[in-house]
Amino acid sequence: MTAFAVRVAEDPADREACFAVRQAVFVTEQQVPEDVEYDTYDAVALHVLAVGKAGPLGTGRLLYGPEALAKTGAAEIGSLGRLAVTAAARGLGVGAALVRAIEAAALDRGLSAVDLHAQTHALGFYERLGYVAYGPEFPDAGIPHRAMRRALSAPAA
Repeated sequence: MTAFAVRVAEDPADREACFAVRQAVFVTEQQVPEDVEYDTYDAVALHVLAVGKAGPLGTGRLLYGPEALAKTGAAEIGSLGRLAVTAAARGLGVGAALVRAIEAAALDRGLSAVDLHAQTHALGFYERLGYVAYGPEFPDAGIPHRAMRRALSAPAA
């Protein structure tokens, strides 16, 4: 198992690393147009970054408050998105660690649940982390997706 750390991307270099991972995974690998991949939410989202000895391994973001309301329909529900893990880091637990870091950030902000739009091939990954799919399949950037949600609870004291 490769050692890595997950942190909130607070400085400009970390945020650029997040965008570089998204560029590699979504734009290059999955052929998502750049004008679809990058949006106005990037400026206000909380971004997380996984880093190993070789550099950035993965990223994801959390929308909360008014920005999440349009996506989730409720101010107390966050929106997890743009979860990406580099091809070389897949299967190492990076994705799960990123999801848990985003959930911890959501709890810190008083949110009761997290929603996401999962590519259908990733449904099993999210189900293993406690997410439940709801609603019909829909296309996003030409890729089939399903909405999923996980209720959050504070860690035991």
